[in-house]
Amino acid sequence: MKASDKLPSVTVNEKKPTDNINIADFFAPYKKAILFGVPGAFTPGCAKTHVPGYLENYDKIKAKGVEKIAVISVNDAYVMQAWRNSYNHGDKITFLADPRAEFAKAADLYFDVSDLGGIRSKRFAAILENGVVTRIDVESDNSGLECSLAPAILRHL
Repeated sequence: MKASDKLPSVTVNEKKPTDNINIADFFAPYKKAILFGVPGAFTPGCAKTHVPGYLENYDKIKAKGVEKIAVISVNDAYVMQAWRNSYNHGDKITFLADPRAEFAKAADLYFDVSDLGGIRSKRFAAILENGVVTRIDVESDNSGLECSLAPAILRHL
């Protein structure tokens, strides 16, 4: 996925496995949105840095006209909802599950760690306008915590 691409039309889940959402349709109504991807719920970098950074910068991000902030990971919906609930933040961030890595694969934002559990999402942050990518930054080594963090994305809003 690159700037000027529409989000791929694939199904992800929100609150439970039967809560199917076409991710392209989900983001289409938002004039400005952020979608960030992480390798896994509750993993150290994702849980201690990624999500907390977006929560800490929530008001600054919203002040830049962002209507929706969402995180996606190759986990099932129940795990993503448990992770969401662990922050006690209300609905500031939407947690999306990509249990079969369909989004990660369609967007070419995945890496294979079969020895650790299979396909995972790369760490990335995308700015979207009506479901079209206007900017995307992908951590080059699949483990970095720089260009996909909230302070980095704020500089581009």
